Amino acid sequence: MKKIIFLSFFSLLLYAALAQPDQDVRKMQETARDFMKQGDYDNALFVLNKALSIAPEDIDLLKDKAFVSYLKRDYAGAIDLGKKITSSPNADVQSFQILGLAYKAIADNKNGEKMYKEALQKFPESGILYSEYGDLLSGEKNGANAIKLWEKGIEVDPNQSSNYYYAASYYATTGNYIWSVIYGELFVNIESLSQRTKEIKQTLLEDYKKMYAGDYFEKALKAAGTFEKAVLDNYQQMAKITDYGITPETLTAIRTRFILNWFNTGDGKKFPFKLFEWQRTLLQEGYYNAYNQWLFGEDDQYTTWMASNKEEAQTFQQYQRNVLFKPLKGQYYLH
Repeated sequence: MKKIIFLSFFSLLLYAALAQPDQDVRKMQETARDFMKQGDYDNALFVLNKALSIAPEDIDLLKDKAFVSYLKRDYAGAIDLGKKITSSPNADVQSFQILGLAYKAIADNKNGEKMYKEALQKFPESGILYSEYGDLLSGEKNGANAIKLWEKGIEVDPNQSSNYYYAASYYATTGNYIWSVIYGELFVNIESLSQRTKEIKQTLLEDYKKMYAGDYFEKALKAAGTFEKAVLDNYQQMAKITDYGITPETLTAIRTRFILNWFNTGDGKKFPFKLFEWQRTLLQEGYYNAYNQWLFGEDDQYTTWMASNKEEAQTFQQYQRNVLFKPLKGQYYLH
């Protein structure tokens, strides 16, 4: 019995001795990250180097050091360290992201492309890698290939917001307004509180104005896929409402009829799509007017509407905070 107790006590001491260095390393890492948040990169690097003297192969410490090097604009150091990290079997998505940032900073697109291709072979369903690879290509004015990456990212990882952001912006500038509208609205529902959200909400309003101007529908329908054609046909039926302008109020009327038509004609069953199901839910719950005011009202305009409709605005905001919007995999439609 005494022998058993002695062995248990010895095991406990051994565990404590082994655990202590790891605890020290994690505390130092936390301290270094605090310095990073404060913009004190020199102290962050100093503490990280101390931690790495204890655990030289700790990948989380190495990633932090590479990122601090990037923030210090020591891009050569960040790249050297990033190469070491990404060659490790323990490298994760973030490891490749950090190296990608350093390549972009010095416009080394050749090695950046090579790295992203390797990263996507290892992580073929990482939406963030597709978005950042596409961003690299768009910086080379290679939008045609960039959009393929963003849409692949949407297909394999539908809850990653950045691919929708880039795709909506791309389609807005190339005149494919229906897909800019779809991707833009998906984006603002996933990422609803950032500076990018304000940008895309403004894009959405402009998209609708351009959709209903001239002969957009006639041209778009000629090249439309089946899902896209169903959406365009439905929206085209509401053109008369735009005689009164494109405002949050007229867009609420247009989009209400769109949703009713979509599900009454059977398109909702033929083309399951979370965004349209979300709109129908908001309509059924009585939040659709407030939602459209939030979506299309410019800052001052929406503030004025909220002041005049306090209860409606507050109940919608509470609902929006409490109900998580999540696009579903398998609802990507080719176009």
